[in-house]
Amino acid sequence: MSHPTGVRPAVAPWIVLLGVLALAANLRASLAGYPPLLETVRDELGISAGVAGLVQAGAVLMMALGSFAGPVVGRRWGRERGLGASVGLVAAGGLLRGVPALGALIGGSLLVGAGIGLAGVLISGVVKEHLAGRAGVATGGYVVSMMVGATVASGLAVPLAVGLGGWSFSLAVWAVPAVLAVAVWTPIARRVPVPRSADSGSGLPWRDPFARLAACYQAGTSVMFYGWLTWLAPYYEGQGWSPTQAGVLLAVWSVTQIPAALLGPALAERRRRWRFWATTTLACGLTGTVGAMLLPMPAVLGPWTWAVLMGIGVGAGFPLGLTVIAWRTPDGTASAATTGFALGVGYTAAGIVPLLMGVLIDITGAYPPAITVLLLAGALQAWAILRIGDRPPA
Repeated sequence: MSHPTGVRPAVAPWIVLLGVLALAANLRASLAGYPPLLETVRDELGISAGVAGLVQAGAVLMMALGSFAGPVVGRRWGRERGLGASVGLVAAGGLLRGVPALGALIGGSLLVGAGIGLAGVLISGVVKEHLAGRAGVATGGYVVSMMVGATVASGLAVPLAVGLGGWSFSLAVWAVPAVLAVAVWTPIARRVPVPRSADSGSGLPWRDPFARLAACYQAGTSVMFYGWLTWLAPYYEGQGWSPTQAGVLLAVWSVTQIPAALLGPALAERRRRWRFWATTTLACGLTGTVGAMLLPMPAVLGPWTWAVLMGIGVGAGFPLGLTVIAWRTPDGTASAATTGFALGVGYTAAGIVPLLMGVLIDITGAYPPAITVLLLAGALQAWAILRIGDRPPA
């Protein structure tokens, strides 16, 4: 692929793409490996559901902080170097979580969250800089890589804990692929020049009406994702399933997201029918959520149908949110600023909700009040979809 300026790029695009895919595989794995072990962690550490939810909530709130800080890090030290360092934080957090203590679990989760938040913003900038000619393919590729990493981590969490002798070792395992990805990426980053000067760029668009709608949309889909990521497995353990069965259910939920993430944006782009496909996929997610709450164990298919429907909703929801931002912003700088703002707000909401759900479970002794919070998030997302509509891109 030729470079648009006619100057040979410092690194071949296909090499950048491989590095991006390796890094992206670590951007959900560490978080997805925790929920299947949540009840085991509670039993061994003697903590409440609220404290267990606080672990995941803290990680997601740090993702929000990292998203807000990502553009600043990229401008000052370069997106490529910042991206490598951010995944290094994920690896460091994973190693810290290998210590079987509450303080280490919380501290390691905060490092993991900060690294994921930074990387999420920086990786989109790297794609725009090095893979502009195939940005759509690259974006779909790294989102799927994230989902594959999450699927593998959730499916192997319990078997690894059994095989390695403890939940902390299972969590620490995911530092290994993060270290390997950084080792692959570091030579690539070193070949890209550091920015000569700090560009003030575009600030966070707090007052822009579209940015606020995009933030509401991302808040809804992020709450639905991280709420179920944290509590789907524990919920079905409460229904009498073993931790292994609940971990497989979470893996099915994750696997379903992969085709949804690929097809949702592609179908929306064909005729610019973003609102239709965003509404359709959200309806799937809400149907699965209501079904899991009112009829958690259907006689015929069990909860698998609910998991698939919820997976479609959150799987397509995240990339559809990024797609509409790309359509409706005038240039790369504005797109990055809007993305950082929307993800930061979304992760802030998603960070609070797992904790809130855990507190509600402790207070009521039941899950329906906590699941109702997810339905309210879906209503916010539906309102944002209606307001964004299908107006042509900027």
